[in-house]
Amino acid sequence: MDNENQRTGGPQDQRFSKQDESEKTLTTRQGHPVRNNQNIRTVGNRGPATLENYDFIEKISHFDRERVPERVVHARGTGAHGYFETYGKVGDEPVEKYTRAKVFSGAGKKTPVLVRFSTVTHPAGSPETLRDPRGFAVKFYTEDGNWDLVGNNLKIFFIRDAMKFPDLIHAFKPDPVTNIQGSERIFDFISGTPEAMHMITFLFSPWGIPANYRQMQGSGVNTYRWVNKEGKATLIKYHWEPLQGIKNLTQEEASAVQAENFNHATQDLYEAIDKGEYPEWELCVQMMEDHEHSELDFDPLDDTKIWPEDQFPFLKVGKMVLNKNPDHHYNEIEQAAFGTGVLVDGLDFSDDKMLQGRTFSYSDTQRYRVGSNYLQLPVNAPKKHAATNQEGGQMSYYVDRPKGVNPHVNYEPSTLNGLTESEHEVNHHQPHAEGKLIKETIDRENNFKQAGERYRLHKDWEREELITNLVNSLKPCQSHIQNKMIHLFTKCDEDYGKRVAEGLGKTIEEANAEMSGEFADEITPSKGKLPQNGGSPIGNTGASDAVDEAQEKGHDAEPY
Repeated sequence: MDNENQRTGGPQDQRFSKQDESEKTLTTRQGHPVRNNQNIRTVGNRGPATLENYDFIEKISHFDRERVPERVVHARGTGAHGYFETYGKVGDEPVEKYTRAKVFSGAGKKTPVLVRFSTVTHPAGSPETLRDPRGFAVKFYTEDGNWDLVGNNLKIFFIRDAMKFPDLIHAFKPDPVTNIQGSERIFDFISGTPEAMHMITFLFSPWGIPANYRQMQGSGVNTYRWVNKEGKATLIKYHWEPLQGIKNLTQEEASAVQAENFNHATQDLYEAIDKGEYPEWELCVQMMEDHEHSELDFDPLDDTKIWPEDQFPFLKVGKMVLNKNPDHHYNEIEQAAFGTGVLVDGLDFSDDKMLQGRTFSYSDTQRYRVGSNYLQLPVNAPKKHAATNQEGGQMSYYVDRPKGVNPHVNYEPSTLNGLTESEHEVNHHQPHAEGKLIKETIDRENNFKQAGERYRLHKDWEREELITNLVNSLKPCQSHIQNKMIHLFTKCDEDYGKRVAEGLGKTIEEANAEMSGEFADEITPSKGKLPQNGGSPIGNTGASDAVDEAQEKGHDAEPY
């Protein structure tokens, strides 16, 4: 039997000692030095191979398992390290008046952060020029433990209830039969989801394709609470404002970029930091008293709505600087795990139904994707002591119990020197909740007002781009879907609906007449019908022609 520290099979075999190695010597995961990393072990140099190829088996079996499951959403992403510096104030007032969270107290205090930017619906490796919301997730390694502020570049979302999230993502993902993304699937869903009109008015405008990650805004999207030392709560919206300015792309510009570089935004962020041009964002909050605000024509917990800035101004609370690229993308960015439930003392949830659904889903997907001990990974672990009675599970490599406690006790309470509860007393915020358990939509939906306002606030060229992208994406859709979308756009703004209708060769009246059933035979979809849209990045003008173009322009080649 070969000695564990010896390799046989040729004249190069010898015993290894520390004198034969340096820190750069290639080894196996068992620490065995590798003398031949070019060839597997075979009978003669032509083979066959032998079963006891341990070095090869270790290497190839790890390679087979190099990737954890791709994120269902936010799969395509990159990120960087940096710090958050608090101003110690919210606007002109001491921040302690509204929150006891230490991350915001003490002007000039810096907290390490990790940021991951992403695209939402498209897979890992997809072009970063595709029309899609961008993820903007920040992990604060605070003195009280981790705080994750998980959001997007746009300040609103498509839906207001977490029940619809799987349906939304399924509609935007490829067809389960053809594996092709198509706008008909998307608008089939959106046409029955009127609260999405505000988001659609952003997404199909240039705001749907940020020029890069450095020059885009970020938002917590959902409504949170701040809690002060007295236990009093304030409703909060978070916003990241880039000090580099904001830049967006038209569909034509994005297509041109994509033809040259499909990961331009990742490269842009990495190279800027590498050159010392550190991107910066100011964190601003909007504040509102914690009640239902019946005087407003929308529900402040509705994440399809923006809080009007003239009523609820942006108040600066600090600045974030990204000044370090990851040393290893997979370890620090791909395995980074964020969750909306990761809050520190002084920060709290609101009753926002979308937020509460996200709070379970985000952390649950990391337990599945990375493993039950994902919080032991350095990128996810807090930069303070963690002491739990949790143990076991996949990839557990230490126990969260410090020296000095009884290692035999993995429960609480105990009189045998186990872990104990914190003795720190706080005034907990205790919101009152009362009502029947029901499944109903909120009272103040108001699905179209802010969408219409956004349409009118767009600059002329942005409106033109919005209409062009919508028309190009709706053209392949069946007529009844087009009609429903024209109807919804018209509810937002008559000019909005009129221009989309004209682009589709219709009038608002014709679309409404078809919807009322005058042309029922034309608008009844056949069961199991293959979607007409051949599949494309939404908004593209020539996507349906690209398949034929590739066939026609392809150069003949002889077999070999």
